[in-house]
Amino acid sequence: MAHPLDESPWRRAHWVLFAIVSLSFLLDGVLFSLVPLVAYILPVLEPYATYIFAANSLAYLLGALIFGKISDAVGRRAGLVISLALYTAASIVFAAAFWLNALGLAAAFLLTSIINFGVGGEIGPAFSALAEFSPARHRGKALMLAANFWNIGAAVIAGLSLVYSALSSDPHVVVLSIFGTAVALALVVLAARLHLPESPRWLAARGRIAEARKIVAAFAGVEADPPPQPEGVGLRDAVRTKALGLAVLATVSAANVVTYNIAAYYLPYAPGFPYGADAAPVIVAVANAGASIGAFLLLPLIDRSRKISLTSAYLGGLLTALLFWYLAQRAAPFAPFLAALWVNAIFAEWSWGSLGVLESELFPTGVRATVVGLVTGIAWGVNTALVAVESSVDAPTFMAMNAAVWAAGVIAAVIWHIKGRESARRTLEELQRG
Repeated sequence: MAHPLDESPWRRAHWVLFAIVSLSFLLDGVLFSLVPLVAYILPVLEPYATYIFAANSLAYLLGALIFGKISDAVGRRAGLVISLALYTAASIVFAAAFWLNALGLAAAFLLTSIINFGVGGEIGPAFSALAEFSPARHRGKALMLAANFWNIGAAVIAGLSLVYSALSSDPHVVVLSIFGTAVALALVVLAARLHLPESPRWLAARGRIAEARKIVAAFAGVEADPPPQPEGVGLRDAVRTKALGLAVLATVSAANVVTYNIAAYYLPYAPGFPYGADAAPVIVAVANAGASIGAFLLLPLIDRSRKISLTSAYLGGLLTALLFWYLAQRAAPFAPFLAALWVNAIFAEWSWGSLGVLESELFPTGVRATVVGLVTGIAWGVNTALVAVESSVDAPTFMAMNAAVWAAGVIAAVIWHIKGRESARRTLEELQRG
């Protein structure tokens, strides 16, 4: 018999949790977009943009790995509060150093990497918290729509950067306005996170049943013990018993991260890009606008079949990546290129939503955030390697690499479609046993 948490209707407590986690992802999208948005107008950064992206990617990787472990050790809420404090402080210092004309290249590398370290640290606790609270029949929609706020945040800050640039020709004013907006939003999110409840499943795994019962009552509407959690399940055991799932998740996650970052953030800085580096804000805005719509288009399918969602996402992504590569090679007008990029971003969001749900539900509570962090870390390791060579290849080659990574994602998605387990509408405990 399913637990009341899994059978519950979507209640007010769920909406509050969803709003807090969604705000977190929105802030992450804003923060991750800061460097690609300002690099082209900062003389100290622009010549080294691809190296800064690589350093930031490595920092994101480390944040995902470390905060995944932290979140499983001290809780979802604590993990999210610590990461927020870290990147907010780094953002404030960056803005202050820039305002005082004291932002050198070394400081820019360090501070932007700390920001991305914190943003990477959000993924494990945020996905785990929402998965562990959501009713089984709504889990896919909740996770996908919350993660989609990353794209909304990135699109909004990109749009604001264009507005700020139109209002002022002074780079100082533009950069400070962008970072000031991010810091103000971070303070709002901090206030919201202070009201985030701890996961009853995580509490149960730590033997804190009395605390968990109160939270179950708020979310399920009935007094009940939390779902029992297996004891002594370590990362090694979880990975060994679900090796196929981990391998597929690592592959599709790497494909998603690499292809989306290349298309939405890094491509304008590739040598020979036909539309120029100053197209960066428009590309960031258009790609994230497309991704923002993508989540809503997948809503009817995500809680019916994870397999179909994943496979269709990667097939569509590959085809549209080939299309915008073709258009850029022919130096087509900017508008058709942007249209193809926009559609590609829709499928990129489908892929992130699908894999984000899978990685949040296939592994036990005691190691859930760690596994999410591990999968994210592997993906960002591939991303770091590819962006590190960006300055050594021309834009057409970079886009060819992008299409090749999409193809790898297609292969992994098809393997899961054939051999994997359908997880839609199943409880987390049922999936842990299988």
